[in-house]
Amino acid sequence: MSTYILNIETATTNCSVSLSKEGKTVVLKEDYDKNYSHAERLHIYIDEVLKEAKVPSEDVEAIAVSKGPGSYTGLRIGVSAAKGLCFALDKPLISVSTLEALAHQVKCDDGVIVAMLDARRMEVYSAVFDADYNQIRETEAQILDESSFEDYLDKGNVSFIGNGVEKAKTLIKHPNAVFIDGKLPSANEMSHLAYNKYKISDIEDVAYFEPYYLKDFVALKSQK
Repeated sequence: MSTYILNIETATTNCSVSLSKEGKTVVLKEDYDKNYSHAERLHIYIDEVLKEAKVPSEDVEAIAVSKGPGSYTGLRIGVSAAKGLCFALDKPLISVSTLEALAHQVKCDDGVIVAMLDARRMEVYSAVFDADYNQIRETEAQILDESSFEDYLDKGNVSFIGNGVEKAKTLIKHPNAVFIDGKLPSANEMSHLAYNKYKISDIEDVAYFEPYYLKDFVALKSQK
């Protein structure tokens, strides 16, 4: 029997839903817009993805959701929808790191990948991955400056991706910096990551799961 997983990504303005089969995306629907449309479009996209694939909802083996960091409202909408489906269909919930999925849009043979999402002012949420997508620096909320990621840049190419790139370009002028414009997290890259978790039963407690907000950064900054 085929393993179908429904993937939901709402951490940024991209309202994105995919259906995967054995870890490969079968159908993808997304609204790559600059405005949030999750409340209006998410459930429509879920229905359209299942109809286009001709897969009834009860045949989906699991629901995967992008867990953050990202937009507070966007994450809440995505997680609420995912939980509702899990309860209604009696299916397991899988969470996928938003920044890890974003990093998988970059193909590079060497150097590192910095996945970064816009926070406030000159702040970003970021994580660092090697060329094989192993996370080599934990997720942080940080204020960008001219010396950000200098340790990595001095050693080789650094590919920056995500909607935090726009801020980074204004500050980071290192010759090894590669800026990939116009990319947002997508449910497409969630497909194989969610499937890998499904195979080892790496699932969440549906009742208690919460998105990863990095809220502590706000409190930390206010003390300065």
